[in-house]
Amino acid sequence: MAQTGAMIAAKRAPAADWRPALLRVATIAAVLSGWEILARSGWLFRDVVPGLSAIGAAVAGLLADSSFYGHLGWTLFEIVMALCIGGGAGLLVGLMLGAIPLLGRAYEPILTYLGPTPKIIFFPVMLLAFGVGPGSKIAMGAISCFFPVALSIVAGMRAIDSTLIKVGRSFRASSGQMVAKIYLPALRDPAINGLRLGLGIATIGTLLAETKLSNRGAGYLIINAFTTFNMPRMYALLVVLFLLAIAANAFASSFSASLNAARR
Repeated sequence: MAQTGAMIAAKRAPAADWRPALLRVATIAAVLSGWEILARSGWLFRDVVPGLSAIGAAVAGLLADSSFYGHLGWTLFEIVMALCIGGGAGLLVGLMLGAIPLLGRAYEPILTYLGPTPKIIFFPVMLLAFGVGPGSKIAMGAISCFFPVALSIVAGMRAIDSTLIKVGRSFRASSGQMVAKIYLPALRDPAINGLRLGLGIATIGTLLAETKLSNRGAGYLIINAFTTFNMPRMYALLVVLFLLAIAANAFASSFSASLNAARR
């Protein structure tokens, strides 16, 4: 009888839908095929769009180059520092603006207006304040990361059930207890989403700053390959950084999913 019930349940279970995966694979294959056709067509200036084999060889050469890892490690250090500084400041400011209505009404419009502003316009100020070393790159990444985190936290604070806040206040919880027991647990998903977005923008800001004035880092390697017209190496650097960004985003997604599973 038990076996019969198991068989019926197995028959009722929906079959796995492979169509989205097949569509993604087909899209990637079409893009790569179009790239190779464009590279072989000669429509563009020579070597502007190198063939996939040339890019693959450049990726292999890049991964075999020990100096590349030093530049990559330097860029990762700058991005991590920018994420810690900008993300931490964004979390703190978001909590303050969300918890204190007067501050929210006064300063949230400023964050909203400055958020979409291209942060590269602040880079000359960063150079004057922190010099041409890593400080200006970290500051550029931090200011890029700050706004999405702060705005995400403010939006998350508004979504917190007001009953939880009233209960905390009725028990005369201190500000620290409100943050630790009510705000932070309710803000887990907005904080993770804000940090994921902030990580991407901080990476863009840091790499962009490295391309402007630097002698080390992945951004420096990219602009150096461009100025020497080493297009296969430039595309190889972009491919490696793109794959690293995908891996970081996948790790953040799996971490968020594991936290949600533990909560259930």
